[in-house]
Amino acid sequence: MKQNWLEHLDPLMAQYHHRKHPLDYKSRYQLLVMVILSAQDSDKHINELAPVVFAAYPSMNSLAQATVEDLHQYISTVRNFGNKANWLVKLAQQIGADDNIPTTMAKLTKLPGIGRKSANVIIRESGNTAEGVIVDLHVVRVAPRIGIASGTQPEKIEKQIMAIVPQERWNDIGMAISFLGREICRPTNPKCDSCVMSAVCYFHNGITDKEENSNELKLF
Repeated sequence: MKQNWLEHLDPLMAQYHHRKHPLDYKSRYQLLVMVILSAQDSDKHINELAPVVFAAYPSMNSLAQATVEDLHQYISTVRNFGNKANWLVKLAQQIGADDNIPTTMAKLTKLPGIGRKSANVIIRESGNTAEGVIVDLHVVRVAPRIGIASGTQPEKIEKQIMAIVPQERWNDIGMAISFLGREICRPTNPKCDSCVMSAVCYFHNGITDKEENSNELKLF
């Protein structure tokens, strides 16, 4: 008997369904820039410095006129700011205008600094049909902990979730798991008593990957 993850994920989806991404963006241009800046950094940090960045560069066209050195003064506290400045300037020159920002996986992942996770965020927040599942560091930690996926490689975890959840839920399931990781399923001292997934969570119920097949029946 296999876990009915589609059913078990309903409370999680209900709790976080359609919640906006934590990056405090005002336009798709801002979202694109902030998604790149937030890689290996915190959304909170990027939200704090974003107003200054966008006061200096309010549009894709204005960013395209900047030099990498110009940008450094605004993002020097961001992790890996040198590469990110290069990516942003090249990206802005390539796109040219806000209206030209792509919203498909194929086109987004051709841009400097944009991988599948970032592309999935932009697609979701743009309201477009999902082409994958957002797998950030929270999802990498929480999905295997719950038992919905295994391993530590984001793309493998994404494929496992995509195989379980129908496409119409792809846009929201990754963010739902991410919010769970941010608020409840913390790296240390997770708040299991407050978690809507505790009844079926492998971590909470002491189930390991090796025990998965033999112990699934014990949860129901």
